[in-house]
Amino acid sequence: MAQNVNNIKDHVDLFHQPEYQELFENKKQFEGMPDAEKVKEVAEWTKTWEYREKNFAREALTINPAKACQPLGSLLAAVGFEGTLPFVHGSQGCVAYFRTHLTRHFKEPVSAVSSSMTENAAVFGGLRNMVDGLANAYALYKPKMIAICTTCMAEVIGDDLGAFVGNARQDGSIPDDFPVPFAHTPSFVGSHITGYDSMMKSILDTLTEGKKAETTNGKINFIPGFETYIGNLRELKKSSLRLI
Repeated sequence: MAQNVNNIKDHVDLFHQPEYQELFENKKQFEGMPDAEKVKEVAEWTKTWEYREKNFAREALTINPAKACQPLGSLLAAVGFEGTLPFVHGSQGCVAYFRTHLTRHFKEPVSAVSSSMTENAAVFGGLRNMVDGLANAYALYKPKMIAICTTCMAEVIGDDLGAFVGNARQDGSIPDDFPVPFAHTPSFVGSHITGYDSMMKSILDTLTEGKKAETTNGKINFIPGFETYIGNLRELKKSSLRLI
């Protein structure tokens, strides 16, 4: 096997392994892929003056940009706050993907839990999953804050996070004064950047509720957005210190 517990490869390296390359070759017969000669021909064409002019003629800055779904961005926003446990209201498969993607990038474990919605919850709603999930997460992990986001399943059936969190407090799953910011993050609209912004706004609204100050504390809170490269953050901090 190309992947094992003692040698976890990044997805780019993993897909270059022989067994994956064989799978890709077998898929081509069902996907109508062009042959190697055609691929080479197009690759050479991309080096021509004609291709250059075609690119310069574009009116849009980016065409079909690479993007991920909203919950991925909301998870990154949540883990930036000390002691915060991201809680994904959706199926286990979704949160497993988010954890794996961020863990492979940062090379460190990224914690997140889910309400484990299944077919029953998709039909009748995920209230019970949310109430029980919050109770288990609070009791087992003892976080300082739980940040909730949603996936496609919860959004399609219209689960109301605000009402669900209120019911969870009434049932005693979480204390009344325990911070639980939440954001609706459907994957079928927006992107990881939208999800990051929505969760960040919810967290800031939750932590600052009823704490408006009359004067400033003289500090600036710099929020870089969905930035996954730590070196950039160090450079921003270094540049900011030069301005003081």
